Amino acid sequence: MQPDLSAKSLKVTSLISVGQHPKSGRARRAEQDARAVELGLTLSDDQLEMLHVGSGDKTVMRSYLGMGLPKMTLLKQGDRGDAVPVLCDYLATHAPDILLTGVRAESGEASGMLPFLLAEKLGWPLVSRIAEIGEVNDGVAEVLQALPRGQRRAIKVRLPFVASVDNAAAEPRQSAFGPGQRAGINDMPVAGGDDVVRSGWEESPARKKPKRLKVVKAKTAADRFKAATAKASGGGGKVLKKESPAEQAQAVLDLLIEEGVVR
Repeated sequence: MQPDLSAKSLKVTSLISVGQHPKSGRARRAEQDARAVELGLTLSDDQLEMLHVGSGDKTVMRSYLGMGLPKMTLLKQGDRGDAVPVLCDYLATHAPDILLTGVRAESGEASGMLPFLLAEKLGWPLVSRIAEIGEVNDGVAEVLQALPRGQRRAIKVRLPFVASVDNAAAEPRQSAFGPGQRAGINDMPVAGGDDVVRSGWEESPARKKPKRLKVVKAKTAADRFKAATAKASGGGGKVLKKESPAEQAQAVLDLLIEEGVVR
């Protein structure tokens, strides 16, 4: 599905966030947000607006700008601020035809609820996990939605609408350092306090949960191969229904002691 040339007059806004490398934790451009910018450049290279809400890591912002945009808008807000009302006020004023986001951020809450909340507040239709946007005629866009196992679904949606971009979309182009440094960042301070719900949270680094290891007592290669390929069988658990709460708690404690969780 190739984009229609008439779509070049579209006004497209792409939301970006500060990504996080899954291994090193280093700040970077988010993979899905970069794909959304790539899709926006394909649709409307001259009228694409890149928008970020937050304190803004300028190094990361310039890595997005290095994809070929001359400028972007940064709505300056505290890290614990609620981005939804700020974005709704801005988008209601500037009124883009298409709003592109990633499916989920790579840092922060990363709940994936932002496109849904924006679509609800603005009253726009939402298409989730898109791979491509094709022809746009008479205010209606043909959207290709990514489905599991490589399948695709063609959807027609009326402008304006919100779309979250899936990993199945085209890969983002490389970021050029020089153009990214020369591009402009328009800082716009916005009014808005901290998110009331988030202000009561206690945040800490995530820890990997311990995984139970299967102990194989095989002596020969054939036994080890059989243990590796054998289908896991259940039946080792116990369902406690009629026992008293004290007996149920004792059974849980006995299991924890047996597994070495409690010493």
